[in-house]
Order: sequence, then structure tokens, then C-alpha cells
Amino acid sequence: MILAVGAILFWLAAWAFNSWLAAHHGRARAVRAFIPTLFGVTLLILWEGLVRGLEVSPVILPPPSLIAVRFVQSVPVLWGDFVQTILKGALGGYLIGCGAGVALAILIDRSPFLQRGLLPVGNFVAALPIVGIAPILVMWFGFDWQSKAAVVVVMVFFPVLVNMVAGLQASDRLQRDLMATYSASYWQTLAKLRLPAAMPFLFNGLKIATTLALIGAIVAEFFGSPTRGMGFRISTAVGQLDMPLVWAEITVAALAGSAFYGLMALIEKGVTFWHPSQRARA
Repeated sequence: MILAVGAILFWLAAWAFNSWLAAHHGRARAVRAFIPTLFGVTLLILWEGLVRGLEVSPVILPPPSLIAVRFVQSVPVLWGDFVQTILKGALGGYLIGCGAGVALAILIDRSPFLQRGLLPVGNFVAALPIVGIAPILVMWFGFDWQSKAAVVVVMVFFPVLVNMVAGLQASDRLQRDLMATYSASYWQTLAKLRLPAAMPFLFNGLKIATTLALIGAIVAEFFGSPTRGMGFRISTAVGQLDMPLVWAEITVAALAGSAFYGLMALIEKGVTFWHPSQRARA
């Protein structure tokens, strides 16, 4: 109990220090990076202190130190699961789904029929629950990473499609009329005006799709997988009450998702440096 109280007091003190930093030095770049780091570390210390101070069973909630030990012991297993789920299933499906969404958005932009007929169907399909789609796609594409990639394609395709369609319509009418006065073709207008204007919308969809891709790949493995993969490992480890391994897999998924999202945000910053939202962040 003393350890738990000490952890709570430490967390409150760190919270007060973080609040003071944010209020008085929040504009400095180093401080902006330090504040979330300190907050995360204090949460881990609070977690450790509460679990050990209250003597919580590791089956219910293991402390971060035990998870870290299990993580180090299971690096080969975690790496194999990462390759199977993230690099093959999630990344492969992400590239296919996002690429298809962008290509179809350009076709929809050229066809009023597709715009009125396909987008409502797309919204309907996007609302279908993943737990209903995943078993069907696993039966169609088998138990290896291809079925997980297919689930990811379904999940990321329509968010990217909808955002890209909206982005292609974002350019001003006067700007398009100006391109017409220069005798620019549709493809010249698309390349020089409409695609650049659509980039903020596209990257919004791409960033949303990063988290959907990881969720789709992991959930799909619960419905059929070879003897590797993050979803497979989580389900089997829960059955064996090996909760530190479950949390180690969750840690890998969280780190991969954060890195994936950060990469998209970094690319967005380089591509849309001219946009007011990027200038405001700088």
C-alpha cells in the first residue's frame, strides 16, 4: 500500500511539473518533446506502483517491469509476429487499399454516375462490422497473410476514397476556370491544380487508414491464422494466461501504429508544406 501511495504522489508531482512546463515554456521545441515523454514515464511508474502496492495478480494486470522482461525474452517470437501481421498483412493491404481508393476516386471524379451510385454503396460497406467480414475473407483467401491483407483493403479503401473524392472537389471554381482559359486538359488540370489541392484531404484519409490497417490485420487473425501473427499470439497467450506476452504484443502493435502514423504525418508535412495548417504548426 505504501508503494501505491508513493506512486500516486509521484504522479501528482510530475503532473504539476508538466503543467508548469506547458504554461511557461510550452513553445520551446525541446519542451514540447519532453512533456509527453515525462507524462508517459510517470504513467508507467504509477502503473508499476499501483500493481505492486495493491498486489494485483499478473493474470489480471502485469506490471510494466514484468512486461519488459517478457518482451526481451520473446524478441524472436515478437519479430516473427510483426513480420507476419504488420509487414505482410497490414502494410500489403494498406498499399493496395489506398492505391485502389485513389485510383477509383479519380474515376468517380470523371463520372457523375459513379459519384451518385458508388459512394452510397461505399458508405454502406464501410459500416459493415469487421467481425462479420473477416471470417468470410479468411474462407475466401486462406489462413495466411493474404486474407488479412484483404480485410485491411476493405477497411482502408473507403476512408481514402471518400477523402480523395472530397479533395478533388476542393479546388476553387475560379482556379479551374483559369486553367480552362489556358486550354489545359483534364489531366493537366488534375496534375497541376486538383491533385495538389487534394493532398491535405488525402493525407487525412491515409492517417486514419494507418490505425484501421493494424486493427484489421490483428482482428482478422482471430478468425484463422498460421502458427504466427500478433492476433494468433494474443489469442493463444490469453488461453495460456500468459498476460505479459499479451501486453508485449500490444506494445509492439502500439509502437508500430505510432511509427506508421508518424511517418504519414512526416510525409504530409513535406508534401503539403504550403498548406495553412502546416504553417500554423510550424
